[in-house]
Amino acid sequence: MPELIAPTALLHSAWTEAHEEWGPGPHEDGFGLEPSDEVDSPAGFAAWVARLTGEAAPAGTGRPGCVYRWIVEDGRVLGGIALRHGYDGLVPRFGHIGYGVRPSARRRGLATWALGRMLDEARALGQDRLLIVCAAGNLASARTIERHGGVLEGVRDTGHGPARHYWITLRPAPENR
Repeated sequence: MPELIAPTALLHSAWTEAHEEWGPGPHEDGFGLEPSDEVDSPAGFAAWVARLTGEAAPAGTGRPGCVYRWIVEDGRVLGGIALRHGYDGLVPRFGHIGYGVRPSARRRGLATWALGRMLDEARALGQDRLLIVCAAGNLASARTIERHGGVLEGVRDTGHGPARHYWITLRPAPENR
């Protein structure tokens, strides 16, 4: 059974295996990996994980925060998902939530499951409307967003190619009775 966990340096080799499966290029949405991040050495990986966890509550930075979670099952990193707070910074171009699932773990419903969990987290943080963006040709991601109530606003150029822009309005969580 998969779980969403905060990034941890303890999963360096499992994350590296997933990273190698993606291959070179910008394929790992949801991990917050920057070109300047050095993730091959244990020290570099730990520094990257510290940056990710530090972004969750960037008090006094003047930047919106970002919560990162990894999709993990049986010690394997299957994907990542990120929830950006606010509406400035990267949100207008890339959305409040970005996610990716490694190729060998796709077509199992993991993205749909992880997106649902992150919508719960956004709701708990008091967010009520989220922008989610996916590549215009990524029909699997479009279906994932639509399953969670995403309404297509339109297709725009992000500087990385055309992308679908969806809005999801969050309803209050049902009360446990």
